[in-house]
Amino acid sequence: MVRIGDGIDMPMVGFGTWQLGGRQAYESVRVALETGYRHIDTATMYGNEAEVGRALRDSGLDRRDVFITTKLPPGRFGQERATLTQSLRALGTDYVDLWLIHWPPRRVGQSVPAWREFLEMRSEGLTRAVGVSNYSPEEIDELTSAAGEIPAVDQVPWSPSRHDPDLLAALRDRGVVVEGYSPLKGTRLRDRTLREIADAHDVTPAQVVLRWHVQLGIIVIPRSSRPERIAENFDLSGFSLTDDEMDRLAKL
Repeated sequence: MVRIGDGIDMPMVGFGTWQLGGRQAYESVRVALETGYRHIDTATMYGNEAEVGRALRDSGLDRRDVFITTKLPPGRFGQERATLTQSLRALGTDYVDLWLIHWPPRRVGQSVPAWREFLEMRSEGLTRAVGVSNYSPEEIDELTSAAGEIPAVDQVPWSPSRHDPDLLAALRDRGVVVEGYSPLKGTRLRDRTLREIADAHDVTPAQVVLRWHVQLGIIVIPRSSRPERIAENFDLSGFSLTDDEMDRLAKL
């Protein structure tokens, strides 16, 4: 767990649902919840919030035990309240745990009003925490300066091939928790370094990459529709990477 916002615990490993739709989305989320995931990441633009909500209800789990994230699409600036209302209806819940601005707006001046609306809806209990996705530190500074509050989370692409120590440091200096998406995208899982480290721990290269995120303190949300991969991506607690292995991975 990592603490975000006003003392909210967010699981370090979540289940991503990008490009999962219909029956596949429903079944994948059900498998993830049965495996032990308690953090599900979706978005309005993914078109699968209804399936995510149905999978959660059918799982029999208490809503309070599952952390749900969804996001405001780029084309819905100025429609924040209507968008979250629709998301809650689709998910079948009274609140989400984290609501993110999915992308910075193309038009100058739209970000701050949206952020103020995010803060207002959080105060109404429609979301427990608010944050952003794909924002630079400078764009976060704009929100903080205007509204007096920093985003709890910045969800950005992260993997060994996209490792950016300067960005990580800049966000942490601002008190923003980093969440990495597409952790395996762009990573050569057959890379010799990865294979060597995986063999040393008797795990897969994908597990090494995900464990690397966790040890860096970066929340990670791998996605898969294959039950064996869903389980494998969650099984990260039985080994630890050494400092040397962490450094070698950061240089990939």
